[in-house]
Amino acid sequence: MSNSLSEAEQHDESLSDRIVQQLRNKIITGELAPGARLRERELADELGVSRIPLREAMQQLESDGFIQSAIRRGAIVTELTLRDVEELFNVRLCVEVYATRLAAQRVADGASVSELQAAMRQSERAVATGNVNSIAESNAELHEEIVHLADNSLLTTMMRSVSGRDRWIFRMTNSVSRPAAACQEHVELCDAIYAGNPDFAAAISYSHIERGRKPTIDVLRSVLPLK
Repeated sequence: MSNSLSEAEQHDESLSDRIVQQLRNKIITGELAPGARLRERELADELGVSRIPLREAMQQLESDGFIQSAIRRGAIVTELTLRDVEELFNVRLCVEVYATRLAAQRVADGASVSELQAAMRQSERAVATGNVNSIAESNAELHEEIVHLADNSLLTTMMRSVSGRDRWIFRMTNSVSRPAAACQEHVELCDAIYAGNPDFAAAISYSHIERGRKPTIDVLRSVLPLK
């Protein structure tokens, strides 16, 4: 028996992934507000898809923490709390700092940094425009590229949820905190990776994440419940 996917199965999997991206973007941008009820039939009609790939996408979004099942309400958009934000920063300290260390070690062992350099240039261009959406996306893509360079499949899977949550919280602040300073920190972080210095790169990564914690919490304190 063949273990390969049929064309139909591959199509369904690809469609489900696209639905995940569409719904996640609607949640991140606030088009689907926290607490909003997600009705399968309405979403299927709106997206022009059948309910099977939609259900698969919603299961993935629930796994990633974007939606949750509520008694008597069905599926709803997750209502974030300050505790969730604190937990995200704590997880980033584990996942991203370790990924940075691995990435720098791989560079020391001869891995190419061309894609990371391209991501860094894109991040600098986004900051120069001052566009919130562009900065949020390029920031997340830069951190994702560091994880990609680390070449650890489990870290990559874990980062998908972390990165999505990070985009979401970034948008919820409705502002860009210290973009020039954060960009300079990214430059220093990438320089340490380019140099193949795992300890220094990890230290910069840790500091970079912690510097973003307080400004984010301060902005969201008046918006989100404690827990």
